[in-house]
Amino acid sequence: MSQPKQLDPVSMGEFYGAELRRRREDAGLTQGGLGDLVYCSGPYIGQIEIAIRRPQLDLSERIDGVLGADGFFRRLCAAILKASKFAEYFAAAAELERRAKAICDFATMVVPGLLQTEAYTRALVRSARPLVDQEKIEQLVCARQERARALLKDPVDPELWFVIHEAVLRVPVGGGDVMREQLEHIAEVSRGHRAIVQVMPFSGGVNPLLYGSMTLMTFVEEPPVVYTESAYSGQLIEDPAVVANFAKSYDLARAAALSPEASLAFIGRLGEGYTP
Repeated sequence: MSQPKQLDPVSMGEFYGAELRRRREDAGLTQGGLGDLVYCSGPYIGQIEIAIRRPQLDLSERIDGVLGADGFFRRLCAAILKASKFAEYFAAAAELERRAKAICDFATMVVPGLLQTEAYTRALVRSARPLVDQEKIEQLVCARQERARALLKDPVDPELWFVIHEAVLRVPVGGGDVMREQLEHIAEVSRGHRAIVQVMPFSGGVNPLLYGSMTLMTFVEEPPVVYTESAYSGQLIEDPAVVANFAKSYDLARAAALSPEASLAFIGRLGEGYTP
């Protein structure tokens, strides 16, 4: 039996956009008109139509209902997400990362994916998926490392800013050796000026972002978005008012955190605690 052909999610995204435009125009709707009916902006519909933005499942379901597409857009969206290297709930955010002008990350309990070492990611994924075979684990580790290498490059583009809560650095993921390597890697990224890294100590107090991890992405010509994530799910937030609240909370977090220089020293002291 022949093996199924590996699908190209970019090409499928272009097909999704072209088909969306055709059916929208057949229905006599403008981009703004369709956006009003499916609870999003007209420019966002336009970005999907030219394959700048990836569609999402819930939006695809609403488009099916408005255009009478009998599940066509939801099925195509599911195929696009399945073809991605990343989890379905993260695929759209991963696409946006590559176009972002700036990425601002706040971490509460786990090192941000872009800063993780292979060993740290491996231990983290294994804890979440104890029955998954090693080959699958390595695929996930490889995908995360490729993503980090693509963004943590010189010259720096996009601008990266990480605020990491002290709790993240004290949870011994993978044991002492893994944590020592992980802390040194974060310090190396900071020393190399590839990203701004700040530690929010316990003394920094309460901030709305402590409820969970979040990533704020800004763009040159697109509105900002926020991505929030938990162990097995994630959400891309595009509502301007909600995104603005996240941005204000992030500014407060940066103000309460240690300076990059003090953060580097703090990370170094914690790393000494893992010395064999």
